[in-house]
Amino acid sequence: MVRSTVSKILEMFGYIVQTVPDGKCVIDVINNTFDVIILDINMPGMDGFDTINALNKLNYNIPVLFLTGAGSMDYAMRAINLGAYDFLTKPIEDLDIFNVKIRRAIEKRMYVLRERHYKEALEDDVRKKAEKLEEQNKLLLSYSNSLENATVQLMTSLQNAMEEKDYYTAGHTTRVTEYAVMLGMAMKLSESDQVVLRRAAQFHDIGKLVIDLSCIQKPGKLTNEEWLLIKKHPSVGANIVKPLGFMKREQFIIRHHHERMDGKGYPDGLKGDDLDVLTKILVVVDSYDAMTSRRNYRKNMTMEEALLELDNCSGSQFDPLTVTYFTKSIVDFVTSNTVFSREYLDNFDLSDN
Repeated sequence: MVRSTVSKILEMFGYIVQTVPDGKCVIDVINNTFDVIILDINMPGMDGFDTINALNKLNYNIPVLFLTGAGSMDYAMRAINLGAYDFLTKPIEDLDIFNVKIRRAIEKRMYVLRERHYKEALEDDVRKKAEKLEEQNKLLLSYSNSLENATVQLMTSLQNAMEEKDYYTAGHTTRVTEYAVMLGMAMKLSESDQVVLRRAAQFHDIGKLVIDLSCIQKPGKLTNEEWLLIKKHPSVGANIVKPLGFMKREQFIIRHHHERMDGKGYPDGLKGDDLDVLTKILVVVDSYDAMTSRRNYRKNMTMEEALLELDNCSGSQFDPLTVTYFTKSIVDFVTSNTVFSREYLDNFDLSDN
């Protein structure tokens, strides 16, 4: 009788009403098309409080009004704490006030729906813009990679042109790069570090592009002025690659590939841990190739002599750990094709430790 009476009142005010006998039926029929739910507290099975708890879990955000004869303050507070929009008592004495409360509940529902639609539209707009931005980033990354590759190829051409200045240094860059890659793999460098090391090795002498040809090809001992000019090539090479933002680490290595562990190198006199592992690698492999390459002013060393020189200068000029790894790597590589005497190999500590 109560449901029938309330339904007729609501229909009189122009609302479309659906009635159910208990809380379980509310949960069974409810969906997002309803604007207001009116509950009693004392119902068979699930009471009003159990029902609103179940409704909260469905997350429809439909305003709930309690209409009950059990109008105690405790019940009202409990209903509000559970998220009820309003608490009404039976019998309904003022129909206009009842209608106003229903309209306000519907207005809240409309606000919730508008906010939800706005949020969904905003999320959809953000998603579309994010997808567009991701696509643009892919294009930029592709362009950046292409630009990097083109820059590296151009610098490689310059490097090759520089080596053509001097017959005796031809192939030096290629060998140093191969040694560096071999040593980087032996020392288990990360993939990104290996990329940086390869590039630094490729362009470590690019600063010699500005060196007078007569200094490079001079058959005898260099004068102090000529030697000072030659010593500028690491800093000049670093300045050449400085504008290339993607080669910041390579710039450091190129600048310092003639430093020493004892701080007596150039151009900055760095020592020990001031040098990172990639720079220490390049210092070793560059020196090894210089010692084993024929020059117009001296005879080249044999591999055995160069490795002994690295070992003798380990700790002062070269990083000891790097020398140990390089010696093991180069001997392992060469012994796959050549037989060395046990006496020679015993000069080195080639253990994995």
